Amino acid sequence: MIEQRGYEKDASRRLFQHAKKFIPGGVTANIKHFAPYPIFMKKGYGSKLIDVDGVEYIDYSLCYGALMTGHGHPRIKEATLKQLDDSGTVIFGTPHELEVKMAEKLIALYPSMDQVRFTNSGTEAVLLAIRLAVAYTNKPKIGKFEGHYHGGLNQLLVSINPTQRDAGRPDQPEAVFESDGIVQSERENTIVLPFNDLEATEKLLRKHQDELAAVILEPVQGGFIPAEPQFIHGLRDLTNELGIVLIFDEVKTGFRVALGGAQSVYDVDPDITTLGKVLGGGFPIGAVGGHEEIMMQSAATAKSDVFSVGSDSHKTKNIVFHSGTYNGHPLVLAAGLETIRLLEDENELKSTFEKTMLLRKELEKLYETYHIKMQTIGMGSIFNLVFTDQTIRHYRDMWQADTSFRQAIDIELLKLGIYLKPLNRYSTSTAHTVEDIEKTVSLHERAIHRVLQQSEPLYAVK
Repeated sequence: MIEQRGYEKDASRRLFQHAKKFIPGGVTANIKHFAPYPIFMKKGYGSKLIDVDGVEYIDYSLCYGALMTGHGHPRIKEATLKQLDDSGTVIFGTPHELEVKMAEKLIALYPSMDQVRFTNSGTEAVLLAIRLAVAYTNKPKIGKFEGHYHGGLNQLLVSINPTQRDAGRPDQPEAVFESDGIVQSERENTIVLPFNDLEATEKLLRKHQDELAAVILEPVQGGFIPAEPQFIHGLRDLTNELGIVLIFDEVKTGFRVALGGAQSVYDVDPDITTLGKVLGGGFPIGAVGGHEEIMMQSAATAKSDVFSVGSDSHKTKNIVFHSGTYNGHPLVLAAGLETIRLLEDENELKSTFEKTMLLRKELEKLYETYHIKMQTIGMGSIFNLVFTDQTIRHYRDMWQADTSFRQAIDIELLKLGIYLKPLNRYSTSTAHTVEDIEKTVSLHERAIHRVLQQSEPLYAVK
């Protein structure tokens, strides 16, 4: 067994205890919490973070992948400040030119998109995508894959991390909801599907084809388990045949595995795509793009653009309602457009992907030296460390991994100056250097030594 030790971050510990008096659980998003307490940050620059105790880290969280160009890129800061200075205000509350420029840019990068709408988060983007699909097909249910995360929507907060006891059969997973507060009617409208198993997925889709509006998936599950080409192409053919809308949730993979997302890698055009994270250049954003006939359901018309509670006198037909005070925020779009311009430099993405692969290979080589079974899995600038030599194709395969050893390594790395929420995926950025990678590998070796000293002799020491 491994003795799980914490870390000493005095200022973070005190702040967390104080925060719990005013914020439920001490954090404003559950994902920010980890034991023994989350580390509070004070400053970021390039590939680095500095916490409230003054400790510097190489950052591989990057706001869960949102910061593709690292912290505080000067061009993104300049573009944001210039927009603020030029406009003389933070936001207009009216249409503005940057909305059109960003929509044009996304349509050029994602051939599956004919039109685009903006939201304030990936979760909101998924909400709109589902609403559009249900309206388009006039069917009530959504298919989602086990282990895939699509934000905090009631209908999709299901079977993300089910236990072996609750998960059900591999070819027909149980719908295991991840939160209280979800009413039965919403629970009944989600069908859980097995990822990377086309035969079992086909049986379920054919069984429910008359009630399924859409199938939504992360083309790279969790940002690190890729869909198998035959699976994702087969799914596209099957949903076309059955009249089911196919939604790619590319909130994690958009701009991180390729400029045109995972769909450009697989050469598959979904009906609807959701984006977020990198798209905002560090600011909150979401986007939904898709086929014109689907997207036009949300178009305001001369007689339906007045939303008046309790009166239908101005409406000639129902439309898919979509609105939001901050949708298409000019400062966010200015930062996002500059981020895309930076990434359109082929050398930036190529270099980042090469450094990511260098880090992966060097880590695998290091752990092999210690006879520790570890593999890196991912695509582009995102990957994960999985402590098993078994093939990982979907969520259930992760049950084979030694998560206890991984967590112990992650805790030691937090002590040594590598920032990553324990057990989370690694994200790299254009700001990470070869020196960062060399130091990361060196610190992993120190972490290995520390963990092996705490554990039973399960692993051979060099």
